[in-house]
Amino acid sequence: MSSNPVAETVASLMPRAKEELAALVAFKSVADFDQFPRTESEGAANWIAAALRTEGFQDVALLDTPDGTQSVYGYLPGPEGAKTVLLYAHYDVQPPLDEAGWATPPFELTERDGRWYGRGAADCKGGVLMHLLALRALKANGGVPVHVKVIAEGSEEQGTGGLERYAEAHPELLAADTIVIGDAGNFRVGLPTVTSTLRGMTLLRVKVDTLEGNLHSGQFGGAAPDALAALIRVLDSLRAEDGSTTVDGLAADSAWEGLAYDEEQFRRDARVLDGVELIGSGSVADRIWARPAVTVLGIDCPPVVGATPSVQAGARALVSLRVPPGVDAAEATKLLRAHLETRTPWGARVAVEQIGQGQAFRADTTSPAYQAMADAMAVAYPGEEMQYAGQGGSIPLCNTLASLYPEAEILLIGLSEPEAQIHAVNESVSPEELERLSVAEAHFLRNYAAS
Repeated sequence: MSSNPVAETVASLMPRAKEELAALVAFKSVADFDQFPRTESEGAANWIAAALRTEGFQDVALLDTPDGTQSVYGYLPGPEGAKTVLLYAHYDVQPPLDEAGWATPPFELTERDGRWYGRGAADCKGGVLMHLLALRALKANGGVPVHVKVIAEGSEEQGTGGLERYAEAHPELLAADTIVIGDAGNFRVGLPTVTSTLRGMTLLRVKVDTLEGNLHSGQFGGAAPDALAALIRVLDSLRAEDGSTTVDGLAADSAWEGLAYDEEQFRRDARVLDGVELIGSGSVADRIWARPAVTVLGIDCPPVVGATPSVQAGARALVSLRVPPGVDAAEATKLLRAHLETRTPWGARVAVEQIGQGQAFRADTTSPAYQAMADAMAVAYPGEEMQYAGQGGSIPLCNTLASLYPEAEILLIGLSEPEAQIHAVNESVSPEELERLSVAEAHFLRNYAAS
């Protein structure tokens, strides 16, 4: 990329970008204020607001969204009559999980083996830096040729929908001709990829009660109904023998048409232990991009250490269902709720509470913005052609934006390739990917302005 002034500028800015990402990663901006102080999220939001002001953004604001978190907004005017592009990222992060499982502290950006480690480095504080680098490179090379809106969400990982509801109440705020969601990732490092579909998601909490209180397992076990056993049985009913998701009434046989995902590559990406089988049927891409997938995220029951010989009176679980494109998330929620209620054994009392929900998304890949991005990625990744992939994860805001702005084109790119290990311990970002995708985004904005 040496004969490319935009690429040269981005390369020169990378040391500064590393310092900035380190400052942003240092904020423990988990949007669960029972776990982490609200001030950590507010600190990250203020950092981004200050960065936008420094870049000349106008109308910079911390938006108080209905879920109690803040999203950061700014507007950078372009030439008169230019198109408007909305750049999205989120600054909230997943909890660090087992901090002892990290090789280096989760909230200290640490370089190791050519990657930068830290919670949020890829998902999605790196996305904030990607947008900043692209804009800085354009400003240094003739200017930004479009009007730019930036929105940095504060609760994407929680799925509590604050920004979606704010956008619905203020529909003019995020209106744009094209929207770049910087929260996806390349299929693998070095292979430029746009994500053309996302699975939706529903999150339910299920509680099972059988007794007024715990009982001695010797005196009563064998006849007294065990709430934990009842919960285990109903959770097991959500899977077939091969591990496929089986929610009564929910289709699970769709096929993915597009980039194939080699099974051995998937085993490496997912770090599956030797001898352990993959679950489900169909191709890997079918399973993770085109079909529903249930996951038990947590169970409340006595820990092994300190457990007493008791029949449990109550137990509960948090159950996630990823919903493929073409399936209404609200309908899937109804089916999952009914399944949990009707499959709970022994007449046990069951209560199901909905925690979160987001619709699946499918992009129109025939739009001019996709051609502009393909040309930009060919410059940033010489010799590589842009690929289309699905993503098993959910970005509920995509559907809100698609319904608010049906004419807008939506593209999903980002830094969360498989090696990034997002949501796991030892999350990291590839600085090469950050550099190349920033170059790609800059060229995209140029190409799109000219299209």
